[in-house]
Amino acid sequence: MNARLSFLRSPIAAKLLKHVLSAGKAAHDSALPATTQELVAIRVSQINGCSVCVDMHTKEAAHAGESAVRLNLVAVWREAKVFTDAERAALELAEQGTRIADAAGGVSDEVWANAAKHYDEDELAVLVGLIAIMNTVNRLNVITQQPAGDYQTGQINQISQHG
Repeated sequence: MNARLSFLRSPIAAKLLKHVLSAGKAAHDSALPATTQELVAIRVSQINGCSVCVDMHTKEAAHAGESAVRLNLVAVWREAKVFTDAERAALELAEQGTRIADAAGGVSDEVWANAAKHYDEDELAVLVGLIAIMNTVNRLNVITQQPAGDYQTGQINQISQHG
């Protein structure tokens, strides 16, 4: 599979990607646990069918020490006993925030209240931003058919500096 567009060869595409990724850096540098961020990124990417982001975030999470069991169970987190209540709240927020078109009211008050039990306002802001950023990046990658499998841990730092 070949990508329809190279985000690194096209100057305008590289600039666009750099700005999107810089917003992601603000989330990455926050107090929200890195594990939670990776789980959310993986789940959003699974829902959107973004293989390149699933590839990237599972490799980054594994490199940071995440277990294969937890990574393999992200897609079925409701039935898995390996996630904390806080992680479950973040994953549910990620799902509803990603499936806005499928839900009449977007994110339900119940899901928001559950997330707010586990995360303070700044962490909630990071979660919302991360969900939105991942949805954006997923769409960029899916629309342009970016292939998965070649990502190397830490490569995101090189990509975000390009452009």
